[in-house]
Amino acid sequence: MPPDPTSTAPRSTEERHFAFGENWARYAALIGPETIKDAESALCRLVGQQSLEGLSFLDVGSGSGLHSLAALRLGCRRVLAIDIDGMSVETTRKILTLQFAGDRWECRQESVFDLDPGHDGVFDIVYAWGVLHHTGAMFEAIAKALGCVAPGGLAVLALYRKTRLCGFWRWEKRWYSRAPGWAQAAARGLYIGLHGTSMVLRGRSVRRHIADYPKANRGMDYFRDVHDWLGGHPYESLTPEELEAFMADRGFRRVRAFVRPGGLGLLGSGNDEYAFERVVDSTAPPG
Repeated sequence: MPPDPTSTAPRSTEERHFAFGENWARYAALIGPETIKDAESALCRLVGQQSLEGLSFLDVGSGSGLHSLAALRLGCRRVLAIDIDGMSVETTRKILTLQFAGDRWECRQESVFDLDPGHDGVFDIVYAWGVLHHTGAMFEAIAKALGCVAPGGLAVLALYRKTRLCGFWRWEKRWYSRAPGWAQAAARGLYIGLHGTSMVLRGRSVRRHIADYPKANRGMDYFRDVHDWLGGHPYESLTPEELEAFMADRGFRRVRAFVRPGGLGLLGSGNDEYAFERVVDSTAPPG
């Protein structure tokens, strides 16, 4: 069974967590038409439809704002983007202002733990991709996000899959997030070298992998993602079975999942992706 979401695990604050916002601000300079198209395709794949016309969308941990932009371009009537990191909020506002005219979006600095459906409303889609496992209290964060899903709506989540080396990666991320710039650069070089060697041994082209990375990974950039992975503190992970049980207890049923076995995790852990529907006639509490 998953941990109790009411546990007293320390929550992340802007001061405690890795400086994701700096990474997203640098990444935002790479956002262009192809990047936006890739983000739209990835969002449609997860939601399971090609248009979001007339739907409301809550982006928990908006980062660069790219996926809030994708939701707007796909037809959402309302988008609320929140992030705990002030620089991410600034970057999201900049991207949305430049790329989407109109008043159908709002962006603010807010923690997932402060979400209140009575104040913020409920949404047809609550989207939290690669975010809630960095809060320091993952299950509590999931429960808070679920509270903002409308009856019949979707919770779209991406969470780190559990591997046998998750303990090492928790230590590594704690170290990296506090390390000086030269040490972080050295760690990135070592990781990229090991990753490249692994691909070569499997007969894969490193250059092609980097070139194709945005299309295969929601419009993201390989080098920005390496920095994000190595520094992503706090860090938690879970198995699909743990998440399924947790969601079922709260009146959600899985409608879509893209998962892989956890394995050893020598080069880390990827995100498993899920879409859960809040069952309309369920009497289970969402959070």
